[in-house]
Amino acid sequence: MQITSKLKGWMQVAAVAIGVSLVAACGGGGGDNGGNSSNGGINSLPAGPTQQPIAAGAANTVAITVDKGLKNVINIATVSVKVCAPGSTANCQVIDHVQLDTASFGLRILSSVLNPSLTAVGGLPITTVNGSQQLAECTHFADGFTWGTVRTADVIIGQKQASNLPIQIIGDMPNAVPATCTGVPENTVDDLRVNGILGVGVMLNDCGNTCATAQASSNYYACTGNSCARTTVLNPQQVTNPVPQFIGDNNGVIVQLPPVPNTGAASAQGTLVFGINTQSNNSLGAAQAFLSDGAGDLTSSTFNGATAVALFDTGSNGYFFNDTTLQACGSNQPGFYCPPTAQTRPFTVKGAGSATANINMNVVSAATLVAGGSNFAFNDVAGEGIKTGWVDLGLPFFFGRYVFFGMATNGQPPFIAF
Repeated sequence: MQITSKLKGWMQVAAVAIGVSLVAACGGGGGDNGGNSSNGGINSLPAGPTQQPIAAGAANTVAITVDKGLKNVINIATVSVKVCAPGSTANCQVIDHVQLDTASFGLRILSSVLNPSLTAVGGLPITTVNGSQQLAECTHFADGFTWGTVRTADVIIGQKQASNLPIQIIGDMPNAVPATCTGVPENTVDDLRVNGILGVGVMLNDCGNTCATAQASSNYYACTGNSCARTTVLNPQQVTNPVPQFIGDNNGVIVQLPPVPNTGAASAQGTLVFGINTQSNNSLGAAQAFLSDGAGDLTSSTFNGATAVALFDTGSNGYFFNDTTLQACGSNQPGFYCPPTAQTRPFTVKGAGSATANINMNVVSAATLVAGGSNFAFNDVAGEGIKTGWVDLGLPFFFGRYVFFGMATNGQPPFIAF
């Protein structure tokens, strides 16, 4: 898979579908309510992991929230991010409901939620190329794209700061979308359903050498007015993962979410920890590590007897994989599975080394789970895969686990551990 197609909150299509379903359910929407004696088999599911997150109070931590969010969408993990004009401590804004995404790289904020002082002259400066042309990016998602300028900001997450960081401001050039930036635009809160996306996967930049050397496949555009053409962009000018830019605690992150019942929870509070083996609160400990490819995927995994790629993605609101034996939900929750009884699907993950681990992916009817309309954190919702041969371990995988993302810094190869 090309790096450019990795830039997605992988199942935004599915997130939209479930969000619409929840709104309908609040008005008395139908679906199996799991009222039989076995609760649709939910009680028979194997027990999940039970790790509890540490308190988000240390300098290298920030709180993660999973709740109904801005648009009643299930399993959307969000954090708050502070954005400042470079060098300023006054021209700053805290942006809440920024989606935490471990399968993308870099910060993207909607222009519509920013204070005018940040988007105006003297705020976040637009990156220029070829002399005076504005740099913009078309970032491809599963169901569409985000479009906007690349700007420089001081970014503060918790108490950690990345200075002069290239970020994307989404939707600030609505009349300049090039014809080659195709799909459904996701440049508003109604479309994106969050205020921004924080990509903290294992890569340092969002496109790397692909965009630095190959103009035809670059995400980036040089713009004069409303006229934009693809351009190559060196890595330091690309939208950049903020974590490696921190002073200390910059070699990775740990996502910690609490366990939730198989019937779901109204919300869940977790912690994002910066650094691995740099402080007493971020030790790798007994976690099993798997060497990944450059994008953080485990390409030698096995699902249903065939080789599969494992994607560890907090930006997905379910497990996503292809399995024709699971009943699809249909029009009420398109793209999701609705088996008549709860199911479990085993998945063996394997990295570049010899280490393997077996994972149980529990699957309960999406219609059953969302019927009540009051729960937004689920560990057992799943849907149809978006790419053959891939298994997307979305947010359900993270509940009750510490999941480590070791970044490709200081000669350290990228890895996943849990």
